[in-house]
Amino acid sequence: MLDFSRDHFALFGLPVSYVLDAARLDQAYRDMQSEIHPDKFAHAGDAEQRLSLQWATKVNEAYQTLKRPFERADYLLRLRGVHAMDAGNTSMPMDFLVRHMEMSEQLADAKSAHDTTALDRLEKDLRHEARELQTRLAEEIDRQGNYAGAAETLRKLRFTDKLLADVGAAYEEVG
Repeated sequence: MLDFSRDHFALFGLPVSYVLDAARLDQAYRDMQSEIHPDKFAHAGDAEQRLSLQWATKVNEAYQTLKRPFERADYLLRLRGVHAMDAGNTSMPMDFLVRHMEMSEQLADAKSAHDTTALDRLEKDLRHEARELQTRLAEEIDRQGNYAGAAETLRKLRFTDKLLADVGAAYEEVG
């Protein structure tokens, strides 16, 4: 059957890269699911059913990891021995932290004023920042091999994604 020791990229026949062909990933996932889905092994022996379930779990986990930009970058860095999201790895540039504290205050003000225009502006700025960070990750990981820089960029993306989620929750509160 399949080799459990392969990394997520090898599992789907993809190059080890932050930038990936999403359509190719989706197709490889569907192809693999059609081969190993537990329903195909419903009448097989217990060992084959267990193995199929293990494979389906691994394939789903690998797909979800590669599909999401943050998780894909974190996985790539871990493959390179860099654990960007470890609790002891918290350094962030002061200007970035100050800017995000200011945006958090803007979010609080917009929520209390039920100001959806301010929320729209903040969301637009944060989405732009997230795209820029993802572009920087591609540069640092794929082209420069700057894994320490990518680790910092990934932590920035985590902050940005969290604030974006908070904006989404604020829309629900003021909507």
